[in-house]
This record gives sequence, C-alpha cells and structure tokens, in this order.
Amino acid sequence: MELSTIEFDGVDWDQGNILKCQKHGVSIGEIEDLFLQEVLVALDKRHSHKEERFIAIGMSKRNELAFVSFTFRKRKDRTLIRPISARY
Repeated sequence: MELSTIEFDGVDWDQGNILKCQKHGVSIGEIEDLFLQEVLVALDKRHSHKEERFIAIGMSKRNELAFVSFTFRKRKDRTLIRPISARY
C-alpha cells in the first residue's frame, strides 16, 4: 500500500453503486471527501479481472477508518473515480 493523493476530475455515481456503497452506512459525501485527502491505496489484484480495481483506506469526517473499493473511468477527457463498495 502506498500513501497518496489521487488525481481525478469527478466521481461516477449511478443507482447501482450508490446503493451498494451506502449499504454499510458510509455516505456519498464521506466517500467523496475521503478522496480529497491522502489515502492508502493498493491494487486489488483479486478483483481486477475485467478492469483494474483499487482499495483506498482513509479517515472519514466521523474520524473512523473507511475502506472504499473503486476503479477509474474515462469520460471524454475526464478521469472519474467510480466507487464500488464502501465500509468502515
């Protein structure tokens, strides 16, 4: 794992990943805020079959460790983070 700041242009949300991420009580705002700070990031080799997936671990606004699995999506000239799952 590596501590880093992730460069991105926005977050890719739809009904599918919103429901999956909120399933464990982490709000959309907390997930988005997590990526605005330095986080521990690692490649999720186990789940990177069709696309590269990553794991980010950082502190939430509630001062709890939060875990977010995510991937990157390209939309025209923008790089978006697409959260897949989140939990404390």
